[in-house]
Amino acid sequence: MDALAGLLDGPRARGAFLLRMVMAPPWSVRVEDRAPLCVMCVSRGEAWIIPDGDGSRSGDGNGNGSGSGSGSDGGAEAPVRLLPGDLAIARGPAPYTVAGAADTPPQALIGPGGACHTLYGEPLEETMRLGVRTWGNAPDGRDTLLVGTYRVESEVSRRLLDALPPLLHLPADAWACPLAPVLEEEISRDEPGQSVVLDRVLDLLLIAAVRAWFARPEAAAPAWYRAMGDPVVGTALRLLQNEPAHPWTVASLAARAGVSRAALARRFTDLVGEPPMAYLTGWRLTLAADLLRETDTTVESVARRVGYGGAFAFSAAFKRVRGVSPQEYRAGRTASLPERQVSLR
Repeated sequence: MDALAGLLDGPRARGAFLLRMVMAPPWSVRVEDRAPLCVMCVSRGEAWIIPDGDGSRSGDGNGNGSGSGSGSDGGAEAPVRLLPGDLAIARGPAPYTVAGAADTPPQALIGPGGACHTLYGEPLEETMRLGVRTWGNAPDGRDTLLVGTYRVESEVSRRLLDALPPLLHLPADAWACPLAPVLEEEISRDEPGQSVVLDRVLDLLLIAAVRAWFARPEAAAPAWYRAMGDPVVGTALRLLQNEPAHPWTVASLAARAGVSRAALARRFTDLVGEPPMAYLTGWRLTLAADLLRETDTTVESVARRVGYGGAFAFSAAFKRVRGVSPQEYRAGRTASLPERQVSLR
């Protein structure tokens, strides 16, 4: 498994919230749905994404914000302008605003589950419905935005979320992907199994976007991803990722990497930011969290598949790191999927 494949082995939308927004200026929508990830593509006109904060990092003077990927310093993101063919990924649960112009105050608010209402709480479900999965203030509005939202964290791996900036922006000339037109064509169809089709198109669009972003020089890749290029640490990382159930020790890893135990431990910690065995524990529990989404997989089976001798040791480690038991995690992932409050199909 290469580094990127390991990172992208996770997006699996299940009943994702998808819609086509058609808006006539002035318009502005505040998003407070607390969703872990939202993908947005402009197919016509333009849109601005304004993250929470003071927007102190201004754009380049031509209306193009600087929020194209770093965002890893914890500072406020600048507003980002999306033009036709541009794509943005907003990482939750922090709120943000999507608008036709950066200075337009919000007129509507999106809450958990896609519930939409005015700032005074008046529902907008019926008044802004324009058709199947189509929503907006004017059927012939200037701006059209495709929106796909992963509504619960279990649909996207934690490793992927942690690797992304709060707001990722890919201009149209930075990537070549035919999937956005496919999404636009499919999003307003009302056919049997359409939600599954849309889920898979959204997954592919997200994967293509993340792959294109990681190829850009400004992408702030996580330490373990950068360390894959090191001849020693990269070898150890690939062994851990490809064979997580193996009873690895630092000594056995060092032998496979062709260096001393002390040399591997020091170099691994310097490049990855944590010791090899700590990384292995985190990787095993990340894989386990994904496996627990499969309701027909027992906790005992999950434990053995990721390298634990039994359910007891695995459950103790899982609860120590995640704060809940595997059973509680599985139940919580299922229960936390919110009811869709706005039907756009």
